[in-house]
Amino acid sequence: MHRVLGILMLIFLVGCSTSNDNVIMNPIDNKWSKKAEQKFKLEITDPQNPKNIIFVVRNNNQYPYSNIRFIVNFKNSDSKTSEVDTLNYILAKPNGEWLGTGFGETKETLFQYRTNYKFPKKGTYEVGVMQAMRNDNLPGIEDLGIKVETAKP
Repeated sequence: MHRVLGILMLIFLVGCSTSNDNVIMNPIDNKWSKKAEQKFKLEITDPQNPKNIIFVVRNNNQYPYSNIRFIVNFKNSDSKTSEVDTLNYILAKPNGEWLGTGFGETKETLFQYRTNYKFPKKGTYEVGVMQAMRNDNLPGIEDLGIKVETAKP
């Protein structure tokens, strides 16, 4: 009886956790060069539904700052149009405590890039992200990712 309940609970949990979210992660290996652009390709199949575009940053205690700055190049591959944004995100409280979640030294923080963004049409979109901090080789960033989720009405 316990085995049947366990299997039913597992099916329920897996069923509840599925979503249309798309997450792409790039490993950085703790030294993000100022010249190294992190590139992400987004395949948009349902442009009629607005999307939230979210950056995912995983940092550790070697990261020397309380914020991070990005230069983002958002490009439509079909039309070759491009938009460039300079962004600043806060990673730590004034007392130095990391804002992200996670156990141990690595923390994961989510940052909104665009909310309720309506893609013009189906197709491939490219997002390039460069770090815009003082360091030529920025320590403490383990991974950078991008998450695309359907916006809630």
